[in-house]
Amino acid sequence: MRLHTPFSCTSRWALLAPLLLVAIVGPLVTSAAPEVFTNSFLVSLKEGADNELAHQVARRNGFHNLGPVLGSDHDYHFVHSALPHARTKRSVPHARKLRADPHVRLAVQQTGFKRVKRGYNSLKVENLVPLHTITSHQDPVDPYFPYQWYLKNTGQNGGKPKLDLNVEAAWAQGYTGKNVTTAIMDDGIDYTHADLRNNYNAKASWDFSSNDPYPYPRYTDDWFNSHGTRCAGEVSAARDNGICGVGVAYDSKVAGIRMLDQPYMTDLIEANSMGHEPHLIDIYSASWGPTDDGKTVDGPRNATMKAIVRGVNEGRNGLGNIYVWASGDGGEDDDCNCDGYAASMWTISINSAINDGSNAHYDESCSSTLASTFSNGAKDPNTGVATTDLYGKCTKTHSGTSAAAPEAAGVFALALEANPQLTWRDVQHLTVLTSKRNSLYDAKGRFFWHMNGVGLEFNHLFGFGVLDAGAMVALAKDWVTVPPRYHCQGGSIHTPRPITVNKSLVLELETDACAGKDTEVNYLEHVQAVITTNSSRRGDLEIFLRSPSGTSSMILSKRKHDDDSRDGFTKWPFMTTHTWAENPRGKWTLEIRLNSPTPQEGWVKEWTLMLHGTKDAPYDHLPVKDPHSKLAIVKKAHEDKKKM
Repeated sequence: MRLHTPFSCTSRWALLAPLLLVAIVGPLVTSAAPEVFTNSFLVSLKEGADNELAHQVARRNGFHNLGPVLGSDHDYHFVHSALPHARTKRSVPHARKLRADPHVRLAVQQTGFKRVKRGYNSLKVENLVPLHTITSHQDPVDPYFPYQWYLKNTGQNGGKPKLDLNVEAAWAQGYTGKNVTTAIMDDGIDYTHADLRNNYNAKASWDFSSNDPYPYPRYTDDWFNSHGTRCAGEVSAARDNGICGVGVAYDSKVAGIRMLDQPYMTDLIEANSMGHEPHLIDIYSASWGPTDDGKTVDGPRNATMKAIVRGVNEGRNGLGNIYVWASGDGGEDDDCNCDGYAASMWTISINSAINDGSNAHYDESCSSTLASTFSNGAKDPNTGVATTDLYGKCTKTHSGTSAAAPEAAGVFALALEANPQLTWRDVQHLTVLTSKRNSLYDAKGRFFWHMNGVGLEFNHLFGFGVLDAGAMVALAKDWVTVPPRYHCQGGSIHTPRPITVNKSLVLELETDACAGKDTEVNYLEHVQAVITTNSSRRGDLEIFLRSPSGTSSMILSKRKHDDDSRDGFTKWPFMTTHTWAENPRGKWTLEIRLNSPTPQEGWVKEWTLMLHGTKDAPYDHLPVKDPHSKLAIVKKAHEDKKKM
């Protein structure tokens, strides 16, 4: 099966075979929780419908039509104001009434689920610093810039000098994010803030919580809805205006998509948020996800996944939208491969480090993380992220991987200005090739740096390293779009096998990576192990995947709070980026064990290996300017492989 950008919506979905759909999209959810039913309904109308007819159908049945889902000409989002926002039982009479309408083909009441902001644990704010006379200076003169160590680390507050995003090198090349828009999908942004208002993109903004074009935060006494405003300032806060600090891409535009501020999230709100104005928005930044409690296994529902896949295939006029995701704040007790948003190959999952290079106490680890930026840890609250806040104020204590994702979005905005023709996959390749190990390390000594089969260094916490804005824009300028992407089913095992405590179950698959077929993959991007397994205690499962080149990825770690004994994982696509650019041909090994001091048992019911990458070498046409760069190392590894 051949899928690449650009791709039409109809041909894309016609080609997605059931197994591939599961592998790419993943299951809806594997954690059981009491179902909650909202007052929202997905209503599919029969042929010949339009938005006006949808309004008529809604009115005569006591509903309000919020509009089409993802621009569809037949799927609509209805709400019933007389129903509670959340209840434990289905509203059978309302659904039955809709289905009885002669124009309605299908009506499904939407379930509600929780989505949480990441890193919201600090509410310290400071007064707005008055505008002062701007003087000529190499550094931004914004009063909070000296606190923005992640932009320029001089060792302030005990940090490690030069451990930063290297944005000044990108700015020096003339790139500041012009003509690029990042949407902050969150609890709203204060677009009247003096440091944001001139960079606000109203046309690309929307409030899906209130269904209007004004995504202004709902103010509360506890400042709970300051999250989105803080994230927006990290990307697009203006430079040299004497207010707060400066954004990574301070000339870029920022859009607000308010979608987190309601009692329960629904699939339709998420889908419309991630599919909103895909040709006006370049980057979507998400600093939220399923609950980071170490026991939840959850991901995008059907409509949301369709929105993301449509975005990468059709957004930006066929180049693909970039979805940036915070990897999670569950700490060592959680695994971000259990988060179907962060672990999706359509998103760029970003972890964080603190100012001395160590991981933050809340950082989750997993093999799907692509790279890292910076946030604060517990050592010193003054080493947090300095950015905009509610009431026109500023803060120095924004935190969590919530703060890390918008920094990455800002770096990608710089790269898109340097080369507006970059596809969503090009951005991922640039991330792998230009991220740096720098001084990043695991404070607890659990995860070390390793080298994969083509010489790329990776870490289970930090991915391929910290983003380097200067290096990324320099490579982006001369970038040649990577070859088409293919999806190959590398093999599968369907014979159930038992798992016993402290004894590894080893499964092997020999694959030719679809050699000689239309879907041949010779150079890997993402690898998924689609696994169905259950055990008497899900949290004791550990799973490792080893590539033919010998690269080992921990695709699931022990989670001490996960006591599930019923649901397990059903066709869950555990993903790794660690084998990037390797040749997938040969023997893959899956090792599963129950790491428990008490008797436990389990079964592996099936395992399917999905290989995603290119048939042709991705970097053949790129010039090598630095013989010690990752690009040079990988190109030499590929050339040596061809000679064998």
